[in-house]
Amino acid sequence: MLIVAGYLKVTDRDRYLAACREVVELARVADGCLDFTLGADLVEPDRVNIYERWTSRAAVDKFRGTGTTNDLGAHIVGAEVSEFDCANEVRL
Repeated sequence: MLIVAGYLKVTDRDRYLAACREVVELARVADGCLDFTLGADLVEPDRVNIYERWTSRAAVDKFRGTGTTNDLGAHIVGAEVSEFDCANEVRL
């Protein structure tokens, strides 16, 4: 399993998140996507939290290769996002 987690700093968070709706919808129906969410941070008004969970690296690469028609990158002014390879899962 591959987990992508972190945050983005954006110029207009509400507009950015509205524009990301299509990305979230596409990700959630993509082969290998276990979870995909973007959300407004409760403390920092320019921060968008990211959490993705995928079955494999190949699934992530296939999804990211399709891209999107929105020019979302223009709104991003900073980022701290990491990928984590996970071999074990314990359900709580």
